[in-house]
Amino acid sequence: MNLLLLESQHFIDERHVELDQRQLRHVLEVHQAKEGDELRVGVINGNVGTGVITHISAEKMRLEVDLDLSPPVALPLTVLLALPRPKMLKRSLQHLTALGVKKIILMNSYRVEKSFWQSPWLTPEKVREQLILGLEQARDTVLPEVVLEKRFKPFVEDRLPALLEGKRGLVAHPVGGECCPHQITEPAVLAIGPEGGFIEYEVDKLEQAGFQRIHLGPRILRVETAVTAIVSKLYD
Repeated sequence: MNLLLLESQHFIDERHVELDQRQLRHVLEVHQAKEGDELRVGVINGNVGTGVITHISAEKMRLEVDLDLSPPVALPLTVLLALPRPKMLKRSLQHLTALGVKKIILMNSYRVEKSFWQSPWLTPEKVREQLILGLEQARDTVLPEVVLEKRFKPFVEDRLPALLEGKRGLVAHPVGGECCPHQITEPAVLAIGPEGGFIEYEVDKLEQAGFQRIHLGPRILRVETAVTAIVSKLYD
């Protein structure tokens, strides 16, 4: 991890925190830190800064913190992601969070297996674990919002138009469309399909809602690869 993320229960007072469990193990095993060492820290949905270790043992660690910096600027991007299989879901959530996406909508699609919606990795606790890992990687603190949309047509027809208002709609699809734009400046909503892509009916519905087809060339990419490649290209 590149950032120790702090939560309210970690604070002894305004300037002092106490950590144990996963974060402590990482500091001991990876950083091999000792008293007096300085670490990069941040508070969930708050500032980032530094923490000086004042005590460390196998059971707990205490730091004196100075949270004087703002977190990185978020991307003006909402991602609609057809629910991938659990392993890809975990990686995709981490990648999107690390890239600075702050709203992720996991949506249904014809090619999304029904069993995916029953995955324990969709519980709020498990989703949050992946978001935390993405924040730690990118030295960010602001948790993305993750929304589940289990019915494609009602979402696209009834709720998506309002979400798209004032934004550029883009749907990644390997057939037709234009090459993915580069270094855009306006807010956007990006739709990425499941393995095998959206079916034509779904692409047509997204186009009717105001989306434009885009692609990354002739190669067919895994979901988490496409996520990283497209988002990076849009706002590089």
